[in-house]
Amino acid sequence: MLYDALRFLINIVFGLLVYAVLLRFLMQWLRAPFRNPLGQAVSALTDWAVKPVRRVVPGYRGYDWASLLLAWLLQALWLAALMTMTGGAVSGTLAGLVAVLAVVELVKATLWIIIIAVFLQALLSWVAPDGPLAGVLNALTFRVLTPVRRVVPPLGGALDLSPLIVIVLAQLVLMLPVAWLE
Repeated sequence: MLYDALRFLINIVFGLLVYAVLLRFLMQWLRAPFRNPLGQAVSALTDWAVKPVRRVVPGYRGYDWASLLLAWLLQALWLAALMTMTGGAVSGTLAGLVAVLAVVELVKATLWIIIIAVFLQALLSWVAPDGPLAGVLNALTFRVLTPVRRVVPPLGGALDLSPLIVIVLAQLVLMLPVAWLE
């Protein structure tokens, strides 16, 4: 029972941090505005960890390498913590496996962020198209929706199927290549 509670807390803390730092990286890379509730929450959750790493790992060519490195390190620590809880010691070989698995988990997390952002953007486009999250969601989804919109234009000029297609494709990537890498 104590084991389950500890595992739950580790998953919550590390999950929140990994997704927040990864979202920060994506928002900066895709030039999403930070002057909104989501951007401010991401900054508040991650500033304490990202700013010290930035002194050592500066940004380069529009990428916030400090955030990406921190997301990878947090993901690796998360996996190592879960492995040691199950009784495994993190040796040299296992550390290499943890490092590779952390990359796979970050790819999964990125795909989930895309799926959620596309879903929220599609939902909010009907309910509150000019809401405070519209700019962030547009920036996060523009690069994945635009190529699909070129191939599949809106039906009847009004029904845009591109969000559905992107979500299905992202789910397929999660099911096939990413699951195979695990």
